[in-house]
Amino acid sequence: MEEIRKHEDIPGVEWVPAPRPFISVDASRCTGCGDCLRVCLAGVFRLRDKKAEVAGLDRCMECASCLFICEAGAVDFNWPAQGTGYRSEWG
Repeated sequence: MEEIRKHEDIPGVEWVPAPRPFISVDASRCTGCGDCLRVCLAGVFRLRDKKAEVAGLDRCMECASCLFICEAGAVDFNWPAQGTGYRSEWG
């Protein structure tokens, strides 16, 4: 059975966890600019030792903004097969 998660601060949206992590950061390429943190509305990233890392995927909306904003190419984003189960009332 699927484990459906909801967050009170994001009404109308629910998630089914991905079977494996689908976003990672290559620390050797990360410049620590923080663009991924600024563009991510879900708070997926944090800075540690002046490098971005994935803090958690439980609120990720699979928009891939982090992938497109990272000029250094440090973000690796592989959409999970069939998505994570991100669903909204709006489609």
